[in-house]
Amino acid sequence: MPASQPRSRARDRSNVLNRAEFLSLNQPLKGNQESRSSGRKQSGQAGAAGAPSSNPKERRQSQQLPEEDCMQLNPSFKGIAFNSLLAIDICMSKRLGVCANRASSWGSARSMINLLGITGHGIPWIAGTLICLVKSSTLAGQEVLMNLLLALLLDIMSVAGLQKLAKRKGPYDINPGLLDYLTMDTYAFPAGHASRAAMLSKFFLNHLVLAIPLRILLVLWAFCVGFSRVMIGRHHITDVLSGFVFGYLQFRLVELMWMSSNTCQMLISIW
Repeated sequence: MPASQPRSRARDRSNVLNRAEFLSLNQPLKGNQESRSSGRKQSGQAGAAGAPSSNPKERRQSQQLPEEDCMQLNPSFKGIAFNSLLAIDICMSKRLGVCANRASSWGSARSMINLLGITGHGIPWIAGTLICLVKSSTLAGQEVLMNLLLALLLDIMSVAGLQKLAKRKGPYDINPGLLDYLTMDTYAFPAGHASRAAMLSKFFLNHLVLAIPLRILLVLWAFCVGFSRVMIGRHHITDVLSGFVFGYLQFRLVELMWMSSNTCQMLISIW
């Protein structure tokens, strides 16, 4: 037993961890523990005291992160495809806006492109249809003109409603003209001129006897009217394409709602 005690003492002396500078690693000092616990208690008391004084709205705002700061880690394939197509549409529309302002590459031709766009505006077509309806003396002509007037009014109201719902801005910050405000064509999607041109061209192709060159010119006119809206920077490419599709659907709807000659005569007599 006496021999084992000196051996254990020698082992304790040779153990590095038993030195004074390493004692804090094995057994933390009580003073540090007490200071840490007292610091926690003081911070908890300060937080409890400051909690009632803070505004609940500020606490909610601090807890909720704004949407623009949040990142979607796993976007879906549809979302990626849609955003990519949208970026391509905006880029191509801005490149094709060669008459968006006077400083553009084709800025000198802006007035001519605007004049081409006026040929697809709703106000001149409604006014011309009313004048032709007053001067028409045949039942067949009055029937076609009354249904054409119905199609124009339907186009203006439906396009204005869709634009109010979508509220999509054009590729360039261009203020609408006076005629655009009259027909409530203030937003980009869908393009009202494109839908009207497509509907009118399809209407005339079905209800008027035209030669083949005139039929080709009518289709080219509808395409040029829609494309002119991209050139002046008022609409995107997808706005014009959707306008063409929407104009065709309007024509099909007018064909389903076609008013007979008797109905047209009754409406004309009331008017």
